[in-house]
Amino acid sequence: MIALIKNNVLLFAMTLTCVSNFAQEKAKPVFKDGEAQIVEAFITPGKWIRHDLFVETTFDTDGDGKLDRMHVDVTRPYQTESEGLKLPIIYNSSPYFAGVAPDVDGVFWDVKHELGEMAAERVHPEVTRLGERPIISNALIETWVPRGYIVVHSSSPGTGLSQGSPTVGGDNESLAPKAVIDWLNGRAKGYTEPYGNEEVKAYWSTGKVGMTGTSYNGTIPLAAATTGIEGLEVIIPVAPNTSYYHYYRSNGLVRSPGGYLGEDIDVLYDYIHSGDESKRAHNNTKVRDTEMKNGMDRFTGDYNDFWAGRDYLNDMKPMKAAMLMSHGFNDWNVMPEHSYRIYKKAKEMGLETAIYYHQFGHGGPPPLNMMNKWFTHYLHGIDNGIENEENKAFIVREGDKMENPTAYKDYPNPDAKDVTFYLSSGAPKLGGLSTTKTAKQSKETLVDNYSFSGEALAKAEITEHRLLYVTPKLTKDLHISGTPKITVKLASNKPAANLSVWLVSLPWNDGRQVKTTDNIITRGWADPQNYKSLSESEPLKPGKFYNVSFELMPDDQIIKAGQQIGLMIFSSDKEFTLHPKPGTELTVDLDGTRLTLPVVVGVTDF
Repeated sequence: MIALIKNNVLLFAMTLTCVSNFAQEKAKPVFKDGEAQIVEAFITPGKWIRHDLFVETTFDTDGDGKLDRMHVDVTRPYQTESEGLKLPIIYNSSPYFAGVAPDVDGVFWDVKHELGEMAAERVHPEVTRLGERPIISNALIETWVPRGYIVVHSSSPGTGLSQGSPTVGGDNESLAPKAVIDWLNGRAKGYTEPYGNEEVKAYWSTGKVGMTGTSYNGTIPLAAATTGIEGLEVIIPVAPNTSYYHYYRSNGLVRSPGGYLGEDIDVLYDYIHSGDESKRAHNNTKVRDTEMKNGMDRFTGDYNDFWAGRDYLNDMKPMKAAMLMSHGFNDWNVMPEHSYRIYKKAKEMGLETAIYYHQFGHGGPPPLNMMNKWFTHYLHGIDNGIENEENKAFIVREGDKMENPTAYKDYPNPDAKDVTFYLSSGAPKLGGLSTTKTAKQSKETLVDNYSFSGEALAKAEITEHRLLYVTPKLTKDLHISGTPKITVKLASNKPAANLSVWLVSLPWNDGRQVKTTDNIITRGWADPQNYKSLSESEPLKPGKFYNVSFELMPDDQIIKAGQQIGLMIFSSDKEFTLHPKPGTELTVDLDGTRLTLPVVVGVTDF
């Protein structure tokens, strides 16, 4: 009997111990195959802790004599409070969270005027602020909080409840996310109110931060990384604008981003200026009506100190964060050169980097499993081999799904070789394009007329408004990978002219199953007045020939057998350039004009 009682007591004690151990088992991130997994303890939105605060920066851009504070929100699992759990951060910052200006008539610059002239003053719409507390945005939360991350958002300077002024690429737009990351690491102060003194501490943060976002929201992670801030371990920018000159200009030419004809940097400023209404007049006077007005230069389109200060390539020296870049080859808004120039520089600096390209338009993040592995490795410290992968380029091939990219050793494809193409006469019909140079070709002339779209010109059998040179039909698929280059030897009958170049795949397919952009291999634009330098233009002497050399947008495309590659040279591009009065004549010297294509395998394919 005594033995039985002892056994029952022992069993009861063991049961209590198991219950106690179970109760003490704390929720934590779980990893499988190198990726953070969804954890049941983190999946209930009603249990997430959501709050906001204001992080003090190191600058005052609204002129009130006080350091600007950024509005920040936080979403975290409740275990960060109840169990003392510390987690890494995925951080998303934007100027768009609190609303944007309405699309009213006259908000864009009028493009119908001669080159070198200024259009009439445009309309400046006001933003009706939508910012609320405590939640700035719900972006990324449902994806990453259940996988063991804290998600943080902030409104960029002069937007929403964040103080200061938007500068569209100015230093404060780099220093603002830096301040937030400093606060997450205990190096900056956060407050419960925009002007209060009650502090907020990020005691639940491990200090390791990853940033991601698309378009302007993808620019801000790069901006933060260029400060060299400790704690920012990895960035995944998607279609980022890495240079406002390359966004609003092209090789000296005033050139709009696709879909926004007449937009310029001051238009974007008005579009995002959703901050404190009482500070807007000061900000407008200082930033838009002085700094931007004096620096943007819609007269010449030249590169200057104003634009250099808004080019993140110039600021990359302190950068330490790993980077997975993402972009679409048919993004004619933020064009694919934006990502490639940064990726190339990051490789030269020895940073851990990779690039994901797809065949679609603006936006398009890498597959979730790819992003997961990058965040898991750099934020949770899981050894999943990301940094040791031999392949650094991941390209979604034509017809493939976004989540199934093809892996390559690098971009451009290391097997790509430059192949030079030469022109033979044929205007106003089609001329030839081949790897064999024919001596003593004629000169051919086109007449500018912006009223014809590039697509219409490429499809036209006969027209005086473009010159079009085509290869023979391809006998097998041709893989282009890299940045095409062109030199056009031309003369103008006027002191200024637009120069536009499209590389197209013909015949043009009007079928509903094929996107229009499938026929556009790549494009480029240039100002012949800048034939010497981006920062110095000079009027053209009518009749004098100039060599204008520039790069087209980078691409990686497989052109199918049976197609022809066409080089189209024309003047004003209806969708992108200014629209001067029709009639300017450009004469092209075919002997001095050539196209260089990066072809995988090389000239033997022809």
